Amino acid sequence: MPSDLWSLYALMLKSRLFEEATAKLWHEGLISGEMHLGTGEEAIIAGVVSHLNDGDAMALDHRGTAAMLMRGVDPILLLREFLGYKDGLCGGMGGHMHLFSKEHLAASSGIVGSEGPAAAGFALAAQYSRPGAIAVAFFGDGAMNQGMLMESMNLAAIWKLPVLFVCKDDGWAITTKSESSTGGDLNERARGLGVPALDFEGCDAAKVWDTAGTAIERIRSGEGPIFLHARCVHFEGHFLGFQPIRIVRDPLKEMPKVAIGLTKSILRLDGAALSERLAGLKNVMSSVITTLRDPRRDPANDPLLHTRAALQSDPVRLKELEDQLEKDINNILKIVLGEVPS
Repeated sequence: MPSDLWSLYALMLKSRLFEEATAKLWHEGLISGEMHLGTGEEAIIAGVVSHLNDGDAMALDHRGTAAMLMRGVDPILLLREFLGYKDGLCGGMGGHMHLFSKEHLAASSGIVGSEGPAAAGFALAAQYSRPGAIAVAFFGDGAMNQGMLMESMNLAAIWKLPVLFVCKDDGWAITTKSESSTGGDLNERARGLGVPALDFEGCDAAKVWDTAGTAIERIRSGEGPIFLHARCVHFEGHFLGFQPIRIVRDPLKEMPKVAIGLTKSILRLDGAALSERLAGLKNVMSSVITTLRDPRRDPANDPLLHTRAALQSDPVRLKELEDQLEKDINNILKIVLGEVPS
């Protein structure tokens, strides 16, 4: 167990509260476009980022908010960026998927798999200018099917680049189960490219911290890249507003929106054959049933609850920490929305 599980929990809870506040703004229509939250990934991010030093770099995917926040990027700048303000982190031009912080050597991209080349570049630069520094690539399991990520892992192995490749595997590729779109074993795939692989459950912050610490120590010593395969959940699905989850949470409100359209389609005299239209209805119902059985609905898979359970022996300290972080996030919201001066 890490020497200070409290610090890990604080990082995780701050991230969760911040993303929940972001979701509220999105639902209110203040943030446009898609919004990909990292709720469910907090233990993975905290367990890795807590080992990083000055000079270490991060290459992030389209769920880069938590890592940016835990690395120390100003949450006010992040939220202003999401809202499209000119004084946001990237001038309001990057949104939540394309975030850059030169000060923190951190960059995110919505291009699946691009974290590999970016991390390899960071690591190559570190070999020349910052000996002992490393680069971390955070990506989902879908990125493991992208050629540029595979090429980056191969290059990192050949050149012994100081890269930690972290795969956050939630078992889904948007609405498709990964098992139906990904062949073989991801750990064996990494090993086949010459990159040692470690596999673990990503909801256990202590386990992540311990595994990541060992891996990073080996990378800093010059042993080359390592692949971490961490299983996790995305409680909001691929993005906010993910329809199967909305239907499960509020069937009386959401199901008629789907049922009416499907019913009209089935009853039309023209168009596709009836068998094809019935197949569409079957696919929708199958998706809803799958979501009902989805591990995203199981509180046992929530990394915050898992970590919090280990801290309940000191309820006073726990409440003080949670109250303070909630107060901090509420204050950030008020500043960003102009309710109090910055």
